[in-house]
Amino acid sequence: MHQNPATANSRSLSSHPRLRRLLGAMSVFTMLMTIPQVVTIWVGHNAGGVSILTWSTYFISAVLWLFFGIWKREKNIYLPCIGWLVLDSAVILGALIFR
Repeated sequence: MHQNPATANSRSLSSHPRLRRLLGAMSVFTMLMTIPQVVTIWVGHNAGGVSILTWSTYFISAVLWLFFGIWKREKNIYLPCIGWLVLDSAVILGALIFR
């Protein structure tokens, strides 16, 4: 009897606790690295050089990853996407208001 290669090679993040922790840490780190951009826009009222197209693309990507993470039931995928949607929205709205 042959195994289905699609299911035989499928691995869940739950089977790799170190990778799960590393991905969680990187998610937090990259969001923290985005906060200065949000602060510059909203506190400094300066959106110079901010591309609405670029940040909108990041937003759409986060939406897609959110749905994928929910579908796969992977918290390490969908929970950071919520944070990214908030941060991306803050940058996009700030760029629209303060450009």
